[in-house]
Amino acid sequence: MEADKQSLQAEKTHITDCDLSEQIKAATRESHVLAENTQLMLAYQRGQVTLPQYKLLLCSLYKIYEALEEELDRNCSHDAVAPIYFPQELSRLDSIRKDLEHFYGQNWREQLVVPAATLRYAQRLREIGQKNPEYLVSHAYTRYLGDLSGGQVLGRITQKSLGLKDGVGLAFFSFPAVSSPNLFKQLYRSRMNSIELTPEQREAVLQEAIRAFNFNIQVFDGLQAMLSIPETNELRQRHKFTCPITSEAKLTQSRGLPPFLSSSPQLIRMLLGVCVALTVGMGIYAF
Repeated sequence: MEADKQSLQAEKTHITDCDLSEQIKAATRESHVLAENTQLMLAYQRGQVTLPQYKLLLCSLYKIYEALEEELDRNCSHDAVAPIYFPQELSRLDSIRKDLEHFYGQNWREQLVVPAATLRYAQRLREIGQKNPEYLVSHAYTRYLGDLSGGQVLGRITQKSLGLKDGVGLAFFSFPAVSSPNLFKQLYRSRMNSIELTPEQREAVLQEAIRAFNFNIQVFDGLQAMLSIPETNELRQRHKFTCPITSEAKLTQSRGLPPFLSSSPQLIRMLLGVCVALTVGMGIYAF
């Protein structure tokens, strides 16, 4: 904690409405409200989460963080990325791998199942990593500061709901290298505000922050569309959907759907849980 205090004091600046962190917060306020006022998020807060739901959430988080952290690593010397590059303190990928191996076993990679919206999110991260690395600032801020804020609440809910002991299966929510989340978030915002951007770049970064929220909401919407299909019509419609289900089915089948997903009631229950968890992950942020 003392090291965090010293780092913050060394770089401390007066945060104003003109600073990038405050501008992102203002620009995403509407999306933030949409995410945190859903019925599904409130259900998760009541502790209505099951192990299959949590396992699917981890699958999506893996694909998102795989893309985000690979692009941050590749662009770590970029002028906009270097100030907010904290791999030791923030990287989530190894933690998610540990959780997936705990729940799925050593062949967990072969069992990953994610919706198309998750893949679109990952694709966007790789695209901007190649073309506009400064946009990664928006996604890193949205994800990591959310993990340090609302994600901690989510971790406690998950632990209690699933009866997980001693942090096993909950590595994603643990930040052992961050002694004080609040102090670290202040340091992170200070580093963000030191990034030099042209007016055009700044506006684009703000728009990308909105896009980051929307990607998560799109994951929710895609799964919600699947949930809205009457169970009695599912078998009849399975091979002729022309709505977003088509791309969802193709993308998941291309990665080998586990046999248990052929059971529609179980599929619906698990997808409900993923919707809830992803919405919570975007909704309880205390920036």
